Amino acid sequence: MHNAAVWLDNVKRAYGEDLELIWRNFSLEQVNSGQDADWKAWEQSDLDERSSMVAAIAAGAAQRQGEELFDKFHLALLKARHGGKGRIALNDEDAMVDLAGEVGLDVDQLRKDMGDPDLQAVVGRDHEEAVEKYGAFGTPTFVFENGNTAYLKTFVPPEGDSVEFFEHFLAIMAHSPFVGELKRPQPPWPKGVS
Repeated sequence: MHNAAVWLDNVKRAYGEDLELIWRNFSLEQVNSGQDADWKAWEQSDLDERSSMVAAIAAGAAQRQGEELFDKFHLALLKARHGGKGRIALNDEDAMVDLAGEVGLDVDQLRKDMGDPDLQAVVGRDHEEAVEKYGAFGTPTFVFENGNTAYLKTFVPPEGDSVEFFEHFLAIMAHSPFVGELKRPQPPWPKGVS
């Protein structure tokens, strides 16, 4: 997810208003829980024990302050989690609030909104729609305007190659529904890229 978000940030800067990205929730915690089918990560009350729900709720609260601030928070969160010097704990509410302040969000409003149980319900609705309607099993799963979907595991391409890679990806996966799976043999994957 981190790699795709960094890559798409580069693409979005090049495309500007001509590209709309809508980020939705998908709970890897739900997928990897090992619980029975009736257990739902977003219906639990013990958020401090479930890492990803606190981050998902913080992201939902950030989104209430506008898409531009959400985009900044989302990218900063993924970088702090996967690309930073230390890994931010996704169950640390204070860390989420600190990060929100760093990107210019109103932290008092964020804290208030994080207490809204509707944000947990949004995670559940997003996740269930992703699974039931689009067949999502992991992140990032792309849903294109025409309804085609694709899961993509990628490194971050060099900034100068980001747009061309995006356009090739769209040409193959958004407009070619007959592509079922495209995968490089392993190891190594991919050869010559680090």
